[in-house]
Amino acid sequence: MMIPACRLVDLPRGEAHRLDIDPPVSVFHTDDGELFAIDDTCTHQDASLADGWLEGREVECPLHASKFNLKSGAVDAPPAKLPVRTHEVFVEDGMIYVRLSTAAPNLPPCIAARLAGGVA
Repeated sequence: MMIPACRLVDLPRGEAHRLDIDPPVSVFHTDDGELFAIDDTCTHQDASLADGWLEGREVECPLHASKFNLKSGAVDAPPAKLPVRTHEVFVEDGMIYVRLSTAAPNLPPCIAARLAGGVA
């Protein structure tokens, strides 16, 4: 599925734009001008990565400082253990689009437990 995110001119370098879909996805525009899209929720706990700190090709979670590689989704610094899902990003006629991955998302334990009917 392809989703329009925002206009490229509306997403300054060094910033993120959160898409309120389920699960949420964020588009990051690095200082070098690269665009990346990943699932927005930290796999450690329920925190928005769009609210984190962008440095190079990494985003640091604002809750417990886990770091994720924007290109691969890999965990670059704990306490997170599971990678975030990545998505394809492209620009067409000045609009940023995200093609959602068909892979299953890695949910933080608190959300997985809630969805399974347990205590979060």
